[in-house]
Amino acid sequence: MLSSRFIILKSKNIDWWVYLPTIGLFAAASVVLLMGGHSLETSLSGILDWLTNNMSWLYMSVYVITFIFFIYLGFSKLGKTKLGDPDDKPEFSTYHWGSMVYATGIDASILMLSMVDPLRYLQSPSFGVKPFSTSAYNYAHMLGQFNWGPMAWMMFAPATIAIAYAMYVKHVKVQRLSAAISVLQGPGKGKQIARNTIDFLVIIGIMGGVGTSVGMEIPVISKVLSAVTGIADTMTLKLGLFALLFVIFAMAVFNGLKKGIGRLSAAHVWLAIGFLIVVLIVGPTLYILNSETNSIGLFVNKFITLSTNTAPNGYATAMQRQTIFYWGWWLSFMPVMGLFIARISRGRTIRQVLGGMLLWGSLGCVSFYAILGGYALYLQRMGIVNLVHILNTQGQAAVIAAVLSTLPLKMIMLALYCLSCFIFLATTVSSFAFITSSFTSKKLAAGEQPSRFNRMSWVVIFLVFSLGLVTVGGFESIQSICAMSGFPLTIVALVLLYSIHHDLTTDPVKEAAKANAKAAELARRKRLARDVEITTKTDYARERRAARKRETEAD
Repeated sequence: MLSSRFIILKSKNIDWWVYLPTIGLFAAASVVLLMGGHSLETSLSGILDWLTNNMSWLYMSVYVITFIFFIYLGFSKLGKTKLGDPDDKPEFSTYHWGSMVYATGIDASILMLSMVDPLRYLQSPSFGVKPFSTSAYNYAHMLGQFNWGPMAWMMFAPATIAIAYAMYVKHVKVQRLSAAISVLQGPGKGKQIARNTIDFLVIIGIMGGVGTSVGMEIPVISKVLSAVTGIADTMTLKLGLFALLFVIFAMAVFNGLKKGIGRLSAAHVWLAIGFLIVVLIVGPTLYILNSETNSIGLFVNKFITLSTNTAPNGYATAMQRQTIFYWGWWLSFMPVMGLFIARISRGRTIRQVLGGMLLWGSLGCVSFYAILGGYALYLQRMGIVNLVHILNTQGQAAVIAAVLSTLPLKMIMLALYCLSCFIFLATTVSSFAFITSSFTSKKLAAGEQPSRFNRMSWVVIFLVFSLGLVTVGGFESIQSICAMSGFPLTIVALVLLYSIHHDLTTDPVKEAAKANAKAAELARRKRLARDVEITTKTDYARERRAARKRETEAD
């Protein structure tokens, strides 16, 4: 008889009301992508054009509202609210906590896009400047940092603050994002439907975000691996990579490779940081540093314009299309990023968490665009490699291989880059499959995990959906899926903002904690006053006795 650990069709604790619609939707989408193939590329590109031209106002408005909300919250007296009990201390030191937030922004996507995005902005610049001009180079270096900077990180804050407040102030177990939205809690069919809808939209976002990440990065890994090994970069090689990922995920699910996955994740971060340092040292260091100094000034000068630019009187530039793509992408990642940062933030105030995200999170992403983007622009400007031509004729995977080939010990650099990206995919999909299976499970007991059937089904859907995107091809297909998957989460983000405001201003748990704190302070003051009074009376009596003794001795 087979051991129960290998019986995959063990589907206990699944919340079918959430599981079936979401997994069915993406199974159907995967079939459409696989059957449609390359013919769907134009249609998907048209969807991105429609979203950019007709819905950019919504994306921009939600991001601006969220940014202003949390800047105000951070500087207000509510920013002093501790995410925990009054006597809770931060679990991690400020440096350790900041390092973990910094690392959350480092993935295979930024290793790739930080080299390619500036080339898109260079040939289709914003602000009416001439392509390939000096101003175009200056703006190309800065624009990617805007899309991965403070606005992006504040979009992770709604889930972060809501989850942390629910877990550490109200002591609620947050298995799903809907559990952190206090205004939707309680009995009633309407609230139950609202919670299920929120969870449904969250899973759509996660699937779209992670699926597109895999679909975007497999071709890059395949191209770089081909350059290292000499194996032809064909669909067969890509299928082999998908098969290898499936084996890794299956081992993680059935054999409990949690510790091993964690070590791989840490190794990826260090490999990525090491790669960044090498490029800064062996590359045009002064050019990169000067470019970044200039970009900081441009960033500050153009921040408001970029935050509200909807191109009402002309065609959208590459930057505007990229912004809608990224705004959708960050929305899809908001629940997961929020869950991670919330879990490491117990004992910190809201102000500390928001400030750390703005500083450490933005710094982690900006550093890659500053160095890798600066290096790619340097290669183009000096005429060393015509990367723009390669991008337009061969795609972004070929651009990355060309950039890496200019570095010393290029075969080693290519191999390390390929390894780092593959590790990221292995750790990310495994983690996200666990999270989505938790979201689609009924209430789990402490220490209980989602069923293997649930976890494994999400692994399969992740990979099949990503394979469908690879079959369609084209970066604009990836952008369209990201923008679409994040679109419904604009509503979720606004609901989270309302819930956070409600919690911080009317939450009975917080009011009770404040009342207890005031009562404790009043009691402390009374004890102090009593002690002072007793001490004063004692000292007075002592002085009186001493005076009488002196009078007696004098007589």
